[in-house]
Amino acid sequence: MISTNDFKTGQTIVWEGNIFQVIEFMHVKPGKGSAFVRTKLRNLRSGAVIDYTFNSGTKVERAQIDKLSMQYLYANGDRHVFMNNDTYEQLEITEAQIENELKYIYEGMSVDVMFFEGREILGVILPDKVSLEVKEADPAVKGDTKTNAMKDAIMQTGLLVKVPMFIEQGEKIIVNTNDGTYVSRDNK
Repeated sequence: MISTNDFKTGQTIVWEGNIFQVIEFMHVKPGKGSAFVRTKLRNLRSGAVIDYTFNSGTKVERAQIDKLSMQYLYANGDRHVFMNNDTYEQLEITEAQIENELKYIYEGMSVDVMFFEGREILGVILPDKVSLEVKEADPAVKGDTKTNAMKDAIMQTGLLVKVPMFIEQGEKIIVNTNDGTYVSRDNK
């Protein structure tokens, strides 16, 4: 058990039968009344984000979340197959559990799979930035270089990204997985 006074960003807790990750927290000490902790929590099962206010000092259970590095193999209908890099065991994760992450994952990519208490699959954790290949990009328009003009490009995963005019089909670019924006060319 941990106290709400000891919350940290990224910490996982069990509250009212659900598993939450602390996104934000703020200790509030009003002039009148007792102190409290205002939080923003992400439900790790559903992905929903809620605001919740705890009384200061409330005890909550810490959630044991394990992360295992696995390689994405392929899609099998609405299920996606991942392989443990050490034991070569395979497991399937439903599309609903990783719907938002799928636009950044490609075959052969390694990701961390989250487990609650070693049994329940909660989803995958992506790196902050991934390298993706541009499959389709409009040709650059000559003369439009004074402004930071952007054009649409479709990545190998189907993700649509706004890229600078000089990016061409077949190039690899770095994409931010938090907001899906272009970061830079991948010069590897």
